[in-house]
Amino acid sequence: MSKGAFELGGEQVEGRRAVLELLRAGSRRARAVYLSSAVGRDEAVQEIVERAAGALRVVPPERVEQLARTEVHQGVVAMAPPLRTADLDALLAVAGAFLVAVDGVTDPRNLGAIMRSAETAGATGIVLPRHRSVRITPVVAKAAAGAIEYLPVALVGGIPAAIERAARAGCWTVGLDESGDRSLFELDLADQPIVLVLGSEGKGLARLTRERCDVLVRIPVRGHLASLNVSAAATLACHEVARRRHR
Repeated sequence: MSKGAFELGGEQVEGRRAVLELLRAGSRRARAVYLSSAVGRDEAVQEIVERAAGALRVVPPERVEQLARTEVHQGVVAMAPPLRTADLDALLAVAGAFLVAVDGVTDPRNLGAIMRSAETAGATGIVLPRHRSVRITPVVAKAAAGAIEYLPVALVGGIPAAIERAARAGCWTVGLDESGDRSLFELDLADQPIVLVLGSEGKGLARLTRERCDVLVRIPVRGHLASLNVSAAATLACHEVARRRHR
């Protein structure tokens, strides 16, 4: 197995939606699916039971509690091979590329929520730095609600260098920054091959990352607070790009 697979993580998946998407996608064969014997058989659970087949293990609730690494596992934990990393240049070469680069997000719930928003908006990949970024932990997988099964992830040495590679590949790089000189809703190149760059919690985009973006855009705010949480900003930005791409 490649080193990149171990670097990325994703071996443990918890929660009904995340486990169900793992089984539906079929790109990673679940080694074991542990289901609490106390869980009621609703539609999602019944589908998990059917799709897990020989990998299913119905166990006492305390066994699931022992295995779980999230607070809301919903009575189901799956074990699978780690996710494989994608090649950045291959992702940039995809026709109509729409990548989301995440520069230094360390909260697993934020990363999971960003991945869920990116996938539902039709993004074709995620770019993460090898350092100063959370990996695909069980908390990330739970918050992503299955998005990790469909969204390729490239690990890079640094986001500024990835931005340079994107430029050479003909992709526009758009940084989301509260000091941006234009509004997100005025972004007129969202229908082009694009890399949307998001900053870390609190600090936002790093200086070098900000300097290398082609365009900096902001989300207009009307209230007293200066900015949105990075995952909320990602939802708005990803779906605004999607809206413009599919007009």
